[in-house]
Amino acid sequence: MNELRRAHERGHANHGWLDTWHSFSFADYYDPRHIGFGPLRVINEDRVAPGAGFPMHGHRDMEIISYVLAGALAHRDSLGHGSVIVPGDVQRMSAGSGVRHAEYNAAPTTTHFLQIWIEPARRGLPPSYAQRRFEAAEKRGRLRAIAAADGRDGALTIAQDATVYAGLFDGAESAHLKLAAGRLAYVHVARGALEVNGYRLGAGDALKTDAGEVTLARGEAAEVLVFDLPPA
Repeated sequence: MNELRRAHERGHANHGWLDTWHSFSFADYYDPRHIGFGPLRVINEDRVAPGAGFPMHGHRDMEIISYVLAGALAHRDSLGHGSVIVPGDVQRMSAGSGVRHAEYNAAPTTTHFLQIWIEPARRGLPPSYAQRRFEAAEKRGRLRAIAAADGRDGALTIAQDATVYAGLFDGAESAHLKLAAGRLAYVHVARGALEVNGYRLGAGDALKTDAGEVTLARGEAAEVLVFDLPPA
C-alpha cells in the first residue's frame, strides 16, 4: 500500500497569529480517515507570528517533538526547562504523567516549525525533556535518525518502538530505507520536492506505506522526515 496525502488536503486554520496545517485530526479539524498512523498522532505545520505563541498548557502520555524550519522557538515547562531552538535543533518532551509548557516565537520574523506527537508504548511515565542539534551535513543525502526508542547514534530517546529520520536531498542524492516485516512508514516532505517510492511529492505532501521500503530520489532542495512505525 502506498497512499498519498497532498498538502492541500490537510486540515487548515488561520488564527492570525498562527497559521496551521494538520496532517491528522486535531482541535476543530476532524477526519475519521486521518486520525493517526500507527502511534503517530500529530504532525502540525505551524507558522507563528513574531511576539506570539502558545501560553502555558498541559499534556500527558505523549512524545512531543518540535522541528524548526525557520525562525526560533522559545520553550519553557513545568519541569524547569527553558531553551530556544532554531533550524537544526530538535526538541523532545515526554509528557508522561503530566507536564505543562509554553512555546513562543523568539524571532523578529515568522517562526515555521513542525510539532509531532507520537503515542508512547507505556502510559504514566515520568515526564522528561531533551534537545539536540543535528547539523545539515549529518542529513545531507541520507536519512539521519533524530529520535528513536534506543537513542542510537545520538538520536533523542523516545518511549515508543519508532524511529524518526530527517534528510536533505538535492539532485542525484538518494536514500533507501528497508522496513522490518509488518512495519509502517510515513514520509512527510517539509519543503522542496522529492520522489518517494516513485511518486513526486512537494512541500506538505505525505506518503503512507506498508510496502516494506522507502526510496527517496530526485530531490529539489528537499527536507524530509521519515517515520518508521509499528502497526497500530
